[in-house]
Amino acid sequence: MRTHTRRAVLGAGIAAAGTGLLAACSSGSGTDGTKGGHAGNPAGTPGGYVSPDGPEVTAAEAKRGSGPVRKVALTATATRLDLGGRTVASWAYGDGLPGKEVRVTAGDTLELALANHLPEATSLHWHGLALRNDMDGVPDLTQRAVKAGGSFTYRFAVSHPGTYWFHPHSGVQQDRGLYAPLIVEDPKEPLSYDKEWVVVLDDWVDGVDGSTPDAVLAELSKGMGGMDHGSGSGGMDHGSGSGGMDHGGMEHGAAHTMGGRKAPSPAGPSRMLMGATSELLGGDAGDVDYPYHLVNGRTPQDPQTFRARPGDRVRIRFVNAGGDTAYRVALGGHPLTVTHTDGYPVAHAETDALLLGMGERYDVVVTVKDGVFPLTALAEGKKRTALAVLRTGGGAAPGASVRPDELDGRLLTADRLKADGSVRLASRKPDRTVRFDLTGSMAKYDWAVNGRKYAPDQRYPVRAGERVRLSFRNNTTMWHPMHLHGHTFALPGDGPRKDTAIVLPGRRLDVDLDADNPGLWMLHCHNVYHAESGMMTVLGYEK
Repeated sequence: MRTHTRRAVLGAGIAAAGTGLLAACSSGSGTDGTKGGHAGNPAGTPGGYVSPDGPEVTAAEAKRGSGPVRKVALTATATRLDLGGRTVASWAYGDGLPGKEVRVTAGDTLELALANHLPEATSLHWHGLALRNDMDGVPDLTQRAVKAGGSFTYRFAVSHPGTYWFHPHSGVQQDRGLYAPLIVEDPKEPLSYDKEWVVVLDDWVDGVDGSTPDAVLAELSKGMGGMDHGSGSGGMDHGSGSGGMDHGGMEHGAAHTMGGRKAPSPAGPSRMLMGATSELLGGDAGDVDYPYHLVNGRTPQDPQTFRARPGDRVRIRFVNAGGDTAYRVALGGHPLTVTHTDGYPVAHAETDALLLGMGERYDVVVTVKDGVFPLTALAEGKKRTALAVLRTGGGAAPGASVRPDELDGRLLTADRLKADGSVRLASRKPDRTVRFDLTGSMAKYDWAVNGRKYAPDQRYPVRAGERVRLSFRNNTTMWHPMHLHGHTFALPGDGPRKDTAIVLPGRRLDVDLDADNPGLWMLHCHNVYHAESGMMTVLGYEK
């Protein structure tokens, strides 16, 4: 074993050079010359709130410091992607899937210039980072969308180490190939390991038999026939972890909010998934029938192979970049030691399998044995798997349908972890509690927060310096991975620091955060179809 240094990462490149052609643009500006490119206070927005580029935001950024600048060029473009035995037309960052990894060190300043070669506007959201608000990448809230043919340079201090990723916050673009890992190294890394792998999980539909995410959303928005996935009225036992399966009629859902576009009519075969159930997820596991599930952009028929020597200690950084799928992950023949979740260290815990909701990340360390082993990600409740292979010696590779026993062994979820003492929130009573009822149903596809579909002028007020309790009440019969931008929160009972947490159907989850990053911050379900149909809102800092 040797102490961590900057290593070659299997399956992902270090993005010193970036990808593609780039239009020159100044730091924090777009091709229209708009400094920061933010929307400021849009027309009709309530006054009295911190603006995304306000002096409070500038002051908070100054406290993070300004270390060495890491420059990266990135092109969002239409391209053909080889998934391993299947080539599809999609959109991606460069010509690879996932996009080329960006790797920096805590304390650096990241300057990433995005060139938009897509046929529509886009943006970049830095999932999990506490960064300056006008770089958060939410069109109509923190910046203007980057128009087709335009460019924008994101520049911000990166203050905390961890496993993060980036993706658009425009429509359902994230469910194409537009995502990539962002790894922030710790200059004082306490872990010791020999190799490091970044493992990105994804559910895939784009370009398969004519399907697109926009067409999937159009189909889902009509609601499900047959049985109702639940009532938005909250008429269920709040202590119950199971959900009914009544799908109701065919009423149409609401306008699609994130991209400001009307989705097209459905194309390709039906992608509506009926009867996907999981006890782990409290009932309904998801609603999209994805034809493929991928590890680092590869199907189980042609998986990526990770190589190591027997006895190597390997750090694996897992990212769930899926749109509608939770993954249960295990490495055949090996226990996993969990060291981090959502970028923050936890008291080390050993497990056989992990559950990752969309947007969640986990870091584990494992001492690898001699042989060939499956790294399997089960699409929870959907009866499909994604696969990679670990090879440390001779032997035949496992087949695409392999199911290691560890998937049915000890399972770890975030609520069973404890924060490492170095990142545990100080004990303090909340100054403010904000309640968020998660509402909606598959019958009407009317997902919302507190019964209100997202609009950019929504604000739930907080003040800088407060300890804020977010109280989620899931009044639906589906699970929701709730994600807060620009902050981490603590799960109850000295639980881990997270930015994305699963709220099970019929359950309540209270999380606490310190309001220390002023601006206007999105709070939303990280099921991309739930968010796009309305389950998003805004936490706003009052001046």
